[in-house]
Amino acid sequence: MSSLAEPPASRAPSRSPARSPALSPAPGPSRCGGERRRNASDAGADLGAAQDTQLRSVDLNHVIKLLEDSDSKDLEKEQLKTLKKVVKRFENGLPLKNLAQVIEILNLCAEKMNEQEAFTEPLCELIKLCGLPFQKKKLSDEVSYSMAVSKSIAQLGYLMRVPSSQVRIQICKCVVSFYNTELPRKLLSGYQPTSANYKIQMAELGGLAETLILSLALVENQLTEKLWVLKALQHLSSSGVNCRLMMKAQAASRLCLYLNGVDPSGQLVFRSSEILWNLLENTSKEEVVNQLSSLECVHALKEVFVDLLMHGFRHYDRQLRNDLLVIASLLAENPAAPMIESGFAKLLIVLATFTEVKIPNPLVKDLKLTYSYEDFELKKLLFNVIGVLSKDPCALFLFLFVLTLQLLSENNVMPALLYYVKPNQKPGFHDWSAAQYEELQLHAIAILASVAPLLVDKYLSCQANTLLLVFLEWCIGQDPFFGHGNSFHGTGGRGNKLAQMRYSLRVLRSVVSLYDDAVNLNLCDQGAISQLLDILKYAAHKSKEKEDAILLEIQADILFLLSALCENDLHRKELFSYEGVDILIPFIQTDPKKLYSGLGHNCLLFSALDCLWSCVIGCYVAEDYFLEKQGIFLLLDLLALKQKNLCNIILGILVEFCDNPKTTSHISTWRGEKDQTAANLLIQLWRQEELELGVKRDRYGRIVDMKRPIAGSFQKQQEVLPMPANCPSFAIMEISENVRAKLYSLLCKLGFENLPGLSAKDFVTLAIIRRYIDFKVGEVWRELCAELKEEFRPVASDEEALKVISEISEDTGRMVAALQTEVLESQHHQEIQEEEKTYTKIQATHKQREMVNKSWENFLTRTSNYEALKKAKRLQEKSIEASRSKLKTQNGAVHSTDIKGLGTTV
Repeated sequence: MSSLAEPPASRAPSRSPARSPALSPAPGPSRCGGERRRNASDAGADLGAAQDTQLRSVDLNHVIKLLEDSDSKDLEKEQLKTLKKVVKRFENGLPLKNLAQVIEILNLCAEKMNEQEAFTEPLCELIKLCGLPFQKKKLSDEVSYSMAVSKSIAQLGYLMRVPSSQVRIQICKCVVSFYNTELPRKLLSGYQPTSANYKIQMAELGGLAETLILSLALVENQLTEKLWVLKALQHLSSSGVNCRLMMKAQAASRLCLYLNGVDPSGQLVFRSSEILWNLLENTSKEEVVNQLSSLECVHALKEVFVDLLMHGFRHYDRQLRNDLLVIASLLAENPAAPMIESGFAKLLIVLATFTEVKIPNPLVKDLKLTYSYEDFELKKLLFNVIGVLSKDPCALFLFLFVLTLQLLSENNVMPALLYYVKPNQKPGFHDWSAAQYEELQLHAIAILASVAPLLVDKYLSCQANTLLLVFLEWCIGQDPFFGHGNSFHGTGGRGNKLAQMRYSLRVLRSVVSLYDDAVNLNLCDQGAISQLLDILKYAAHKSKEKEDAILLEIQADILFLLSALCENDLHRKELFSYEGVDILIPFIQTDPKKLYSGLGHNCLLFSALDCLWSCVIGCYVAEDYFLEKQGIFLLLDLLALKQKNLCNIILGILVEFCDNPKTTSHISTWRGEKDQTAANLLIQLWRQEELELGVKRDRYGRIVDMKRPIAGSFQKQQEVLPMPANCPSFAIMEISENVRAKLYSLLCKLGFENLPGLSAKDFVTLAIIRRYIDFKVGEVWRELCAELKEEFRPVASDEEALKVISEISEDTGRMVAALQTEVLESQHHQEIQEEEKTYTKIQATHKQREMVNKSWENFLTRTSNYEALKKAKRLQEKSIEASRSKLKTQNGAVHSTDIKGLGTTV
């Protein structure tokens, strides 16, 4: 009982029940205690023999039979005497084999207590024995007796029905002793204590925790007994198994209802909140929150929170208050929790804003927050509650969400959060430290990103855009400031202002993404486009020095902001044009290897492409400057990577760019690796897309299915269902689900004739692409015919018309297939001709080689055989003579062909 009168411990050590002041382990054994144990061990044989004799002399069956006999005064004395002997003989622990009999004795004593109070003391003594470590003879006893032991421990919980304060408290003390690992000073001879966690495991198996939760109803009006039950439950709740058992008995709601009970010591709130925390940590958070989401529970939580807030001045009280606020924030995440109906939501909102807004409010009258660490944590938790309340609701709770927005607006949440959107100042003596103020500032700006889109009118009336732009200007300025970067929101912000810049841009992103004309006009009128480009240049320069995820995120957010502001506004695109294109070009030149680094280059590239689409296309000045910077070449280089996630957006940009007459010449001029042309690249992408869609083609790429030449495998599996006229059919929807339509549009812009760098296979595919629209029209007519036949039977003339239309589509397929075959045959014929030319060339080469070899052989013969040399000479002379003209020239000189004195054979 003395431990319950002690003040509760602080939050940190109290999470583990074993650290509670009431449960502090006893000091270690003294030296004299060690001597006593040595002396006892010296006499162990004699003592053990005596104890064995005593144990054998105890006949528990006789005791049970004695207690079952009818009551009389003399018999009562005998029963009490026998119970004292049992207690005395098992004072060092109960053997596992006798435990079931002892529990039966306990139940018999409990029955007799209803009429005979004399059994109270022996009952308590026997219960105390159950708190000692059980004794086992063999190692296997723990497993052998596990079912009996678990049932016995469960019976301890059932004894809470006994209407005796002394008994109930002793049961709770017994449960608490399960967690005391100190060994008994004396052991039975031939026995050893069970393992330290054995009782805890058996309590889990027997469902003791669930029983104790149910017993709270029996001690509802007895404070001392209730505190002891909570103390036992606090220990039991350290186990996940016990927590799940407790949840079956509605532990969360039962405990929450006791929070605001009268208790001068403060332990009721302390122990109840500890158990709730353990339930949250060890079981399903959603299940705990659902149990706490009744109006009664929320009221109880609110009352004890207010009491601790207004009257709790100790360090421990503030910690406990913050713990309850965390539970309240979890409740606020559940739309079914009556936070608004109970007034708790309004109270928390007022608490979060009253120090910044300075508007008197009766809810916080006479409340003053200090600058202690606990109040700093309270401030962050209150900001977090605002963030939770501002989350988008489901349709079922839309009305409550509207009430929440009304509360946020009426209680000046917007001005309170904007209070922190200003350059950091040096803190005063009685103020938050620089690190604490920075953490609050970043947290407030992060919450502002959630609240601002919900309170747009309030956002504009507070001139939030102006404050944010001025704050961003400070972020890239040269003012000496070194962020601490200690908090979650301060990640990457140590020694710089990047964290402030990051969250300010998030606020702008959240409001700009609404595409509200008033917000965007207000931003642009203050020169936001020019300022955002300056910030983008600053971030890009910093990123060159050291790449990290924060800088990449900042750049991606700025690109998104520029996209949203410039979209569909020619004047803003002109403001973006030259400077913006110069900044965009390096992003498009990103090294493809970085796209898989995980830092965010992939997201940054997509943001840059989106910015290109929104800020450049549609403005001829910007388009021409982009073309001048060889931007189309860069886009085609990216397209040549053939990455599925990039192809769609790049093809869309190229199609839009083709409205500029200068674009097609740039596309035609581009050359990729191995002198690849743009036309060849587009056709390869078409084949890749058809392969993924499962379109049937033969090994040469020709059409196989004449009726549905461009339908994929999934499209063919879809049944045709009658649909309203305003609903697109599957054939139409399919256009937006792949890139074939964009590829067709680009090739139409380039023209289907005289495309350079194409092979015969490319021409086969090109024949299909050229007829894409015809095939798509055929698909739509096919769906239309099927829908008509589902609804009614067409008349003969209509049926004939539909048949003709269907045949036209099939004829087109056959015609394309024939053209493809012709292309392939022409290619085959050309290959044969080239093969013949090559063969002729090879043949001539071989003939020449033979002549050279023969000439060499003749030469060798002349040099080695004199007769052959003379024969060759004669042949040469005959050849010379035969070559002379038969007509003799008058007065002409005759020259000899012999060289006198020649001694060579050549």
